[in-house]
Amino acid sequence: MTVRTIRQCLEQALLKDGPMRDELYAFELEGLLDHLQASMAQDQDEYIFAVTENHGDVAMVLVEQSGEVHRNEQARTKLQALWSAAYERNMQRLIPAFAQQLHTGEIPINGVKTVRSSV
Repeated sequence: MTVRTIRQCLEQALLKDGPMRDELYAFELEGLLDHLQASMAQDQDEYIFAVTENHGDVAMVLVEQSGEVHRNEQARTKLQALWSAAYERNMQRLIPAFAQQLHTGEIPINGVKTVRSSV
């Protein structure tokens, strides 16, 4: 698939609440859970998420510090809540990079730290 096609699939799933595939989650993301949790602990992230695309299907995983795992639509909903005011803007910025990474065979993994205001 082209980068453009992958980007369109990601936009449909992540910005337009399109469906995600449990089979793709199980095939490409479930096996990464130990790696994601280790990376999150090492980097002291509050949560970490990854997305993938394969033949037009999209899957997503989000792992919280507590160890709670959210997949697909549940992961999207959780990330929308965590980024309540910035989800759409953040995704519009991230999706092109995600598409490029996926096109080259990499799964985009993103650890997130929240900056707290001292005011």
